[in-house]
Amino acid sequence: MVADPDLHTGSAALLGHSFVRKDLRVPVSTRSRQQPEPTPPEGAGDAADLGADTVDAVSTEAEKAAETVETPKTAEAAETVEGDAESTPPGTRFARLRAWRERYPVAARIVWWTGTVLSVALVYAAFLLPVPVSTFKLSTFLRLPGEAIVTAALLIALPRRPRLVFAIVGGIGLAALTVVNGLEMGYRDYLGRSFNPVLDWELLDDAKSYVADSSGRTAANALAIGLVVLVVLLFAGMVGALIRIGNILGRDVQRATRGTLLVGTAWITCTILTVNVAGIPFASYRAANALNSQRRQVQATLKDEAAFAKVAKNDRFGNTPPAQLVPDLRGKDMLFTFIESYGRSAIEDPVIAPGVGKTLTESTAALAKLGFHAKSGWLTSSTYGGGSWFGHSTTMSGLWIDNQQRYRTVMASDHLSLTKAFQKTGAWDTVGIMPGVQKSWPEQKYYGLDTVYNAFQMGYKGPKFSWSTMPDQYALESYQRLEHGKKRDKPLMAEIILTSSHMPWAPIPKMVDWADVGDGSVFHEIQKEGLKSSEVYNDDTKARTEYGKSIQYSVTALTQWMERYADDDTVLVFLGDHQPNARVSGVNANRDVPVSIVAKDPKVLEKVAGWNWTDGLKPAHDAPVWKMDQFRDRFLTAYGSTPHPKSD
Repeated sequence: MVADPDLHTGSAALLGHSFVRKDLRVPVSTRSRQQPEPTPPEGAGDAADLGADTVDAVSTEAEKAAETVETPKTAEAAETVEGDAESTPPGTRFARLRAWRERYPVAARIVWWTGTVLSVALVYAAFLLPVPVSTFKLSTFLRLPGEAIVTAALLIALPRRPRLVFAIVGGIGLAALTVVNGLEMGYRDYLGRSFNPVLDWELLDDAKSYVADSSGRTAANALAIGLVVLVVLLFAGMVGALIRIGNILGRDVQRATRGTLLVGTAWITCTILTVNVAGIPFASYRAANALNSQRRQVQATLKDEAAFAKVAKNDRFGNTPPAQLVPDLRGKDMLFTFIESYGRSAIEDPVIAPGVGKTLTESTAALAKLGFHAKSGWLTSSTYGGGSWFGHSTTMSGLWIDNQQRYRTVMASDHLSLTKAFQKTGAWDTVGIMPGVQKSWPEQKYYGLDTVYNAFQMGYKGPKFSWSTMPDQYALESYQRLEHGKKRDKPLMAEIILTSSHMPWAPIPKMVDWADVGDGSVFHEIQKEGLKSSEVYNDDTKARTEYGKSIQYSVTALTQWMERYADDDTVLVFLGDHQPNARVSGVNANRDVPVSIVAKDPKVLEKVAGWNWTDGLKPAHDAPVWKMDQFRDRFLTAYGSTPHPKSD
């Protein structure tokens, strides 16, 4: 039976209530029992966690129809409404929700308060990011974010529909800022620099590759899927939270306005009086600062692209004739070797230094017995905690490369690299030993390497050691077998990257007899006996200890290769690419890395005597420190190269 709308309206008016609109038809099977709707218990009428707040915000005509249906007081009447809901417009289903809230007021109140508290907490936390990961404390969140006050004021001031639009757009924006702030926190803790929203997204793929190489592809895929789900939930939760808060504020505008003015006044007062909690201002505006910081970084990045392209075209040795490049090193076998994560912390950290210092001292003595001597200093790397290729390219190009954009610009340019200078002379065969390269590597052209051996081209049959594809000892033995041990008409210039000291520093290879290296199968048992990466990386003290052991291993492998295979004409230059991350080197660690030159010919070291470097493989604390991009020009000049500048 369907009631006549005018008749129903009249009946409702007699009861003193406006239950329906004249353009709406509703079932009246229980009309004879209609009574004024009772006032719901506190909080129960707002049980928005089950959808009421969101539905109210959308304000559909269907919901308004639902609001006209009186909630029956008896179980029999409730069953009648529920049965009718199946055959009535969707809006009437919300009557069932209201009936549930009537029947279970305590549960409804709990649900409402839980949803409200979680919504406020989510938005509140988002406004207080980013925070330093390494010094994180709960007191960090004892702040009054000014952005929250402004947001509340807007939600109060806007009418219903504009408020909904603002909540949706604002929720999406705040969720996006939270993602960026999360990345900012990770980059600060891991790489010691800010996240660049223009350039660093592509590095996330490298991060996934690192996890795949370290823990397996399944773990990497699971982590990627989990992060995607988490981000989706964050966006949905943030939008829902702002809608909920907006609806609550909009229900009692006067009270909400008074509360917002009171909190705003408190914020201004705390700002003027510089009230601090745990040494940090109580009145905060972190989210606004973070947004402004990212804006400035985007602007700087866009400007830097054009400016750096011009810098890369200027080269002090760009037009130097081949005959005038490194004439004082003719006839020498050159090795430029980078040791992964070999930083100042390895030599000066109180936990790490004893073991590494002993290895450097013993290696210096062992080489000296064979007539080799060394000088060492410090270079300030362009990167920290990761991004090894930035350190490699900065050293070789003589340009400061600290982001992917600069790296791409240099790799596509004809700016002379230090290694390419040797190729340009025609007096050396050039080769690269790259155990960390597992795909195509177009950088080979820029570095001027005639031949490159990647992770799959050295015949290795042993196990991986976490990220490292092979032990350093095997990589060096492969260089000997594939190139250095062969008779040739020209000396060699090799660029060798040693990876055994790459994070997470477990398991770590051990030295074996060089005659037993073979195809690397001998390392299977060593790998099985080593620690698992999860055992090390989650323990800061153990991570520092194992990091030190990995540096000891890499230095030992390299210097033993020199003892075994080097001759009177061998010259070794080896250095770190960057410091280990903050978990090992500390929050405020600098970016210095050791650099050493080793040679038997005394004339080689005499050329750099004016550098005032420390004798031996261990640089003194106060040894000269240069920026890494200064090394190329100083090295070329020291060994007789004549500058012939090239400019734009």
